[in-house]
Amino acid sequence: MAFEHPGDGALDYLPCRYGKSRLLFRGPKKPLEGRFAVFFGGTETYGKFIEYPFADLVGDALGFPTINMGCVNAGIDVYTRDQPLTQIASRAEVAVIQVLGAQNMSNRFYSVHPRRNDRFIGPSALMQTIYREVDFTEYAFTRHMLQALQDHCERRFGLVVEELKAAWVARMRSWMEALECRKVLLWLSERTPEEEDHVLDPLFVDRRMLEQIRPLVDDIIEVVHMPAMNEFNTEGMVFSELEAQAARQTPGVSVHIEAAAALVPVLEGLIEAP
Repeated sequence: MAFEHPGDGALDYLPCRYGKSRLLFRGPKKPLEGRFAVFFGGTETYGKFIEYPFADLVGDALGFPTINMGCVNAGIDVYTRDQPLTQIASRAEVAVIQVLGAQNMSNRFYSVHPRRNDRFIGPSALMQTIYREVDFTEYAFTRHMLQALQDHCERRFGLVVEELKAAWVARMRSWMEALECRKVLLWLSERTPEEEDHVLDPLFVDRRMLEQIRPLVDDIIEVVHMPAMNEFNTEGMVFSELEAQAARQTPGVSVHIEAAAALVPVLEGLIEAP
């Protein structure tokens, strides 16, 4: 749930744009000059409700400029369709890419909004053929729609999941090959890649899929953190009263500290490498 004017206590994200990209990123805006590292990802990378997200913590620890280009609820499509971001990343020393779920991207079964990838636009003819009994006008978000499909028929839902997995690998291959810089994937989740789960992010992504991308990146860092819904999660987070429920479901400060600690030694080696 979003509020245009969430009220006292809300964090000012100082939204800004880079280059010719139409996307809004978290500020303050930083110069795209000299040496820098860029961070791509979803809500966690953006640092929703977090004063100092892990991209900033990494930059402070390394004494190296870091540019946060995370997008709330992002999918792979938001980056692969934005050529200016690919050009910016290719000028970076290294790009850290949070592993994003497979649900928020267009595929043979349905399409998503080009910039707000969690928004369900509509089913394909193939999807309508498989799920004739479903009224897709009832759904505005991909996760809600997919949960409904699973409830309708587990067997047919399996076909959709397999398509999402294949599309994720193909899209990631294309994206990684387009980035002309060192690349580090960041697995940031409550589960390991080995655990099969249709609820926890990154949705539908598993170890086999990661291993297919490994040859295209310099490293894969795995951070498995405790569930967000715990009594200590909101300690140190910044949010208004209206944002409290959303904040309780978002990874907290400790997760960002853990992610930064895992990334720093890896990035330090890549930045210093000839």
